[in-house]
Order: sequence, then structure tokens, then C-alpha cells
Amino acid sequence: MGDRDIIRDLAEKVSEIASLPEQKEKSEMWFRHNRLERVKPMVLIFPEGSWRELITEKDLLTTERLCRDLEYDLRQRLYYQEHLQDDNVIDGTVVSPIVINTTGWGVSENTTNPEDPCGARHYNPVIQTESDIEKLRKPQITIDWKATEQRYQRLCDLIGGILPVQKRGITHCWFAIVDQFAQLRGLDQIFLDMVDRPEWLHRALNFITECMLEQLDFYEKENVLSLNNGAHYCGSGGVGFTDQLPQQDSDRVHVRAIDMWGFATTQIFSEVSPAMHEEFALQYEKRWLRRFGLNAYGCCEPLHKKLHLVKTIPRIRRISMSPWVDVEEGARQLGDKYIFSWKPNPAVLAAEKWDPDFVRRIISEMLNKTRGCIVEIIMKDTHTCRNQPERMWEWVKIAKEEVSIFQKFQ
Repeated sequence: MGDRDIIRDLAEKVSEIASLPEQKEKSEMWFRHNRLERVKPMVLIFPEGSWRELITEKDLLTTERLCRDLEYDLRQRLYYQEHLQDDNVIDGTVVSPIVINTTGWGVSENTTNPEDPCGARHYNPVIQTESDIEKLRKPQITIDWKATEQRYQRLCDLIGGILPVQKRGITHCWFAIVDQFAQLRGLDQIFLDMVDRPEWLHRALNFITECMLEQLDFYEKENVLSLNNGAHYCGSGGVGFTDQLPQQDSDRVHVRAIDMWGFATTQIFSEVSPAMHEEFALQYEKRWLRRFGLNAYGCCEPLHKKLHLVKTIPRIRRISMSPWVDVEEGARQLGDKYIFSWKPNPAVLAAEKWDPDFVRRIISEMLNKTRGCIVEIIMKDTHTCRNQPERMWEWVKIAKEEVSIFQKFQ
């Protein structure tokens, strides 16, 4: 069987799954959930780094690079249906990305990488002195429409008549300038800069912010933003289904930032005070986020001591509650006015011994502490499941069982 036949066979299976009534039922729950209606605590899992243990290179049968990428995408969708069975909506659209190129910031990261591909890398400072800030350059963005069309036509040839192929631009507008600049300056050094040279640091952060906002203007002008109000990954976890986007004056052809979900985070500020978080991160993030119609904030940083600041973000809807958050404090402050986007610790999937009773207890405790909140449970940042994919299947099963038990007593 050739590459095209393999792809079309997988596409037929995905098409059948995407047309099942349960996909529409799940999407309707997400619409209500994102409107802040208390449907049920939604359950998601994103295998991320663990996908290599769920679908291995040996499982891929095609040979051409484009076909292998598409095959991997289709097999992931089938895997969700066959094994994971969470609240993700399995969509039948094949995305053909608009090809966008950038010259970068004029300097490149320098890292010391671990032997283990899942290990932590160290960022060696490339901006070492105050004068080195002059090395930063405004990125030049270009759109390669020829390459975009070539890829689109190739995908239509492979899938045509089975699944729709959609040209799609940027749907995930990520803004994390402090984390980004720290990769050039060094994570430890940037903390010293906040005390030793705050004006210099503000100069760097303001430059990056202005460049990012200019890029956003360029994307709007070139019409390479795409709506993210459907089965799209939202913020640092969640699904984008909403009838509040795009705006009422949208023509649905020329997408603006205000028609989309926006997202920002400063993960390295976990131990930074609320005042410094606002001064060196949030004031810049707000300039970005006020451009968007709905917003998500946070990722791995614990935010329970900073929610009074986060809630000042324009049109904030989804707030990340990381594994290190004080759940009770977060629940008290968010109530039913925001989405409590809880991220349990993924270490439970990577532990030497799988402990389903512990998993059940942690989820049950969280649900009891968040009564009255709009909750989603999102397992992500998973780098390994110890080559035991059934751990992930069982995690979803446990989470859904606990949600069902919780619902009975509401």
C-alpha cells in the first residue's frame, strides 16, 4: 500500500469519528463551559512529550515527510477516540498552514543540553552586558504564499473528497516576553536585573513588546490570523469553542486579534512578588492582551497570590491553576466568574510506580475544594509515561469517574 492509500484509509476512519454525534455533544458542552455555565468539570489530556511512547516511529507506515507528518496527525486523532476518550472534540479538518518566516531577534539562544532528550537545558547568556541590548533587532516577517499554496494543493491531492483541507494562519497568539528574554539573558541574571538595572530591563521588555505588537498589526494587515473559536488549543490548555467570537462586526474573512482568544504567561516569575510581577510582566502583557476578544493567562506559575492582578486583564476568561497553586485560595478568588483551568502534576504519570488510588484522591480533593467554580481538569506537560500508555487511559477514566461522582452530589 502506497503513501496516498495509507493516508486516505486513515482519513476515512477519522471522517467517521468526526461525524459521530458525540463530537457535537462535546462541542456544545465547551460552548457552555466557555460562557461560564456550570456544565460539568471538563477533562482533557495532552500527551505532548509522551506521544513518542504512544505512537512510535515503527507505527508510521508512510515514507514521504509530508505524508508522515499527516499520518502522525491522523493517528493521534484515532488514538484519542480508541484509547484516551477525554473531552477533546475530534475534528475532521486537515490544516494546511500558511508559511510564515521571520528573521528572528538578531541573536540566537546558546544552550547546554542534557544527554536525556527530556532533561532540562541551561540557557547561557548571549546578552551579557548592558550594551549587548543593541544586538536585538526587530524581526522581519514575510509570508511565503507560493510554499503555502504548494502544500495546500499537495494535501488536497492526498485527502481530497474525504476530509476538508483548510489553509490556516496563526491561531495561538502566545506572549511570554519575560520567559523569552530570559533565554537570551539567562534565567538567574534577569532576576538580578530587576533589582540592579530595572530601567535597562524595562527598555529591553518595551522594545520586545513594541515589536510583537507591530507583528500583530502586520498579521492583521496580511490576513494571516485565523479564528480560534472552535476545536483549537486555548491558552495553556482548554478548548476554544465560543459563540462570543468573532466580534459582531467581523466579516469572518479578515480576522483581527479582537476576534480571537489571546494568551500570555510569565512562568519564571513563580517566586517573584506580585508587585514585581506587575511591574516587569503584567504591564507589558496587558498591552498585548487588550488587543484580543477573550483572554487566557498563566501556565506553570502558581497564581493564587496574584489573582487580584490577573483579574484586571481585559476580557480575561481562562486562568491557569498550576500543580503548585493553593487550590482553595484560587477557588475562593475565582468563583464562577472565570474558568478555573486546573493542571494536576504530570509526575503521577512518570512515577516509577503507577498509583491510581493517589490519582483518584488528588482529583477528588480538588473537585471538593472547587465547588461553585467553572472547572476544567487538564493533564499536560507529560514527558513520559514510562512506556506504559495505559496509565494515560486510566488517568482519563479515573478523572471522568470522579467528575461523575461529583456531579451526583451537586
